[in-house]
Amino acid sequence: MAANETTPNATPPNRAPANPIVLIPARMKSERLPDKPLALIDGLPMIVHVVRRAEEADLGRVAVACAEQEIADAVRDHGGEAVLTDPGHPSGSDRIWEALCKLDANGRHDAIVNIQGDLPVLDPAVPRAALAMLDRAEVDIGAPAAPIVDEDDITNPSVTKPVVAWEADGSRGRALYFSRATVPHGPGPLFHFIGLYAYRRAALERFVTLPPSALELREKLEQLRPLEAGMRIDVARVDTVPLGVDTPADLEKARRILEKS
Repeated sequence: MAANETTPNATPPNRAPANPIVLIPARMKSERLPDKPLALIDGLPMIVHVVRRAEEADLGRVAVACAEQEIADAVRDHGGEAVLTDPGHPSGSDRIWEALCKLDANGRHDAIVNIQGDLPVLDPAVPRAALAMLDRAEVDIGAPAAPIVDEDDITNPSVTKPVVAWEADGSRGRALYFSRATVPHGPGPLFHFIGLYAYRRAALERFVTLPPSALELREKLEQLRPLEAGMRIDVARVDTVPLGVDTPADLEKARRILEKS
């Protein structure tokens, strides 16, 4: 299907999405934390905790887009929905597009919320805030960001900083750029971009057909690809950055949080 064609039965882009689906990309390969999706937290695989946080957001259907059978088995064993995808996908966005095409070939779901599979303590308000950005016709993608409170994050290249044209009340704004550098320059708050996205279906379809862009390759940030292609990303301001589990230390922190809850 060409990128500018509409999907049958999908909600037109001039309306807020009516039937979203939450898709969680997950794969076993992790250099810093092998077999990460199956790491046990309070007796359950981490990916199952992520599914439960996604369900608590109450946005609609939730499914895991798996690269390996072991993940699918763990999700299904605990009552979740999972679909196997090509393990060779270069990004989570490509993985969720394949999953969407398998799970919803008829185009019933008009928006896709992409929640990373390493967010077991995610506040359900965060994906809700991302999806809320699609309430305007001109917005293709919604995503959250939180104010930076740790001074080390200001210069940390692992922390992506969005440059946002914030609206007067400061609750949302249009993304102008994303960088690993400390931007924008000058006095004022800086923000930590959270890699969680809400796509209109047509926007996700277009995104995965676009080649990597020059700025994307330079910064190693795939969200620059839709910006360079003229797509609009609106950013929702949220209070905190969710804990992403990338290392054994992160895993122990998540265990302490969830075992207390």
